[in-house]
Amino acid sequence: MKIASFNINGIKARATALCDWLDEAAPDVALLQEIKSVDEGFPSELFEDRGYNVATHGQKSFNGVAILSKLPLEDITRGLPRDPEDEQARWIEATVVGKQALRICGLYLPNGNPVPGPKYDYKLAWMDRLYRRAQELIQDPMPALMAGDYNIIPQSEDAARPDAWTKDALFLPQSREKFRTIVNLGFTDAFRARHHGAGHYSFWDYQAGAWNRNDGIRIDHFLLTPSCADVLQDCQIDHQIRGREKPSDHVPIWVKLDL
Repeated sequence: MKIASFNINGIKARATALCDWLDEAAPDVALLQEIKSVDEGFPSELFEDRGYNVATHGQKSFNGVAILSKLPLEDITRGLPRDPEDEQARWIEATVVGKQALRICGLYLPNGNPVPGPKYDYKLAWMDRLYRRAQELIQDPMPALMAGDYNIIPQSEDAARPDAWTKDALFLPQSREKFRTIVNLGFTDAFRARHHGAGHYSFWDYQAGAWNRNDGIRIDHFLLTPSCADVLQDCQIDHQIRGREKPSDHVPIWVKLDL
């Protein structure tokens, strides 16, 4: 089973590019972030025509997450638990029903800038809620994964110029510590389980020719529970997508699981 995550930075601007990539990469499941669309405005028919079941958790002009799955989806949940007043559409999860059931969670973690301020406070509080949900997933015997745009640069090697990010919410020690606390529950960073060293990025800013200079950061991650990590076969970043016409500032990352 091939499962991908892709922050598309606007479904209206990127629908054609997304469909082209889906046709080429043929993931069984795709988790999308920053669809920037209400549920009613999401062009589900484009993906249903390609054999995907569609589940969305949208928001007008901002945020928004979605699941595209060629396998049936059950028990769909929208919104990260433990804050009923949180109106930002950043979390969706469902059970993919195949030969073996898999719980998939798609997330768009808050950016948190500027620091200090309420946006950073919201980021840290959101990560505390994520930790609580991660605890539950680890304790469940069903294989599970959490994938998406984490807006976290885990290590210095995950940035082409780490010194440029020292005061950014994506790289502050408190942000990285909370990410490590989640991983240390027993999750596997799928990409780092297959690749080591610097030079692997999933995001390049639109400004200052970042893509042409390969001035990137790795902020899109797959975290796998132990039973999911046991069946991990591969994890790759489709970096070449960034060089196409009207690209997102992110590129897809995907795993293959022996399910």
